[in-house]
Amino acid sequence: MDSIAQQLMRNTVFSHVYEQLWRPVFTRLFSLGGSGTADFDAALSAYLSRPGDRLMLDVACGPGNYTRRFAEGLSGDGRCVGIDFSPSMLAKAIRTNTIERTSYVRADAHSIPFADNTFDTVTCLAALYLIPDPLPVVDELLRVTRPGGEVVIFTSVRTDLTSVPGVREIAGMSGYRIFGRHEIVERLHAAGAEHVEQTITGQGQYVLATKAG
Repeated sequence: MDSIAQQLMRNTVFSHVYEQLWRPVFTRLFSLGGSGTADFDAALSAYLSRPGDRLMLDVACGPGNYTRRFAEGLSGDGRCVGIDFSPSMLAKAIRTNTIERTSYVRADAHSIPFADNTFDTVTCLAALYLIPDPLPVVDELLRVTRPGGEVVIFTSVRTDLTSVPGVREIAGMSGYRIFGRHEIVERLHAAGAEHVEQTITGQGQYVLATKAG
């Protein structure tokens, strides 16, 4: 049976409000009402939107806000491809976040339909904690990244607050996963990443890694 989160992601109405309301509020909740996570997100988005002819992949792109933001900064032959499993999310992305350097593909993050070593940058932002069986997805992110390319993940992390008895169980019932403090980092290393850098802000973590060359 699908989790509540999975059912929501396929809901057409939810796809309309996801980026404008739910996601910004959720990002602020990661900082318990503060701006730490949002500030880091803004700085990271600026970095990922830097000029260049890079080929980028935005995994679980939702309505495509990040996909478009990254594509707007690219130059030359640069392009950002967004993939998502939800038809309603992709329909929203195509309607509202399509520009010259964006492409959208319906795909399962567990089996990304691109060859090994294809992309310069692969991102999975604010999505991994909602994907069933997410650790194999981490392997896929690295698989399609070229040697020397970068993988960027933003997801949940276990903290003192989320370690309170019952919190993880309640979150799990809704389809939301709280990752162990070293779970994502260790999985990236095992899959062949190097220079893995983890930043924990509030109840979330940003993990940046380079694929071994």
